[in-house]
Amino acid sequence: MKSAVILISGRGSNMQALVEGGTGLEFKAVISNRPEAQGLAWARSKGIAAQAVDHKAFADREAFDAALGDAIAAHAPDFVLYAGFMRIVGERFVNRFQGKLVNIHPSLLPSFPGLHTHRRALEAGVKVHGATVHFVTAALDNGPIVIQAAVPVLAGDTEETLAQRVLAQEHRIYPQAARWLAQGRIEFPRAGVVQVSGSGVSSDALISPRTDS
Repeated sequence: MKSAVILISGRGSNMQALVEGGTGLEFKAVISNRPEAQGLAWARSKGIAAQAVDHKAFADREAFDAALGDAIAAHAPDFVLYAGFMRIVGERFVNRFQGKLVNIHPSLLPSFPGLHTHRRALEAGVKVHGATVHFVTAALDNGPIVIQAAVPVLAGDTEETLAQRVLAQEHRIYPQAARWLAQGRIEFPRAGVVQVSGSGVSSDALISPRTDS
């Protein structure tokens, strides 16, 4: 069975979706850069090792990255899944876990990388918004795309209403991506795009929201 460590910074709703999503991964630990993160208590309640590596305790990003990397490496995971992890890590950290790092981002990348994605989507007047699961590279929110889900932007939407619809899709597609990882059906591409083996379909195709619920 393949294993993963999950990184969080807050309540960890995507962490919960992963843990409860029937992914087939063994979750060895949940690690947060914030000792007060609510998701740590939830992880412990599920019998998952949980710890904090407080970024404020380190003099610079490199020192934090090294400590975080050591905490992850102690569990020897096959993958490291960002689930609302709000720290930018350096190239040395990314290289240390090359091909193992996966993130979920609340926009249809490459549109709206970084923060405040829902606000920026509304300001830009886009008609479709969504979420992206992607492999992590040293470039911010720029790694190979694994899977995406789209939601319509509705008249009268606020950041909050749009965020809620996008989050519901995040909770669908992240466990799906994790299942593919557990099954060995996707891997970090050295060139080109991510492909789901056995499907014959490029995994960067948009997944439309279900309408049966």
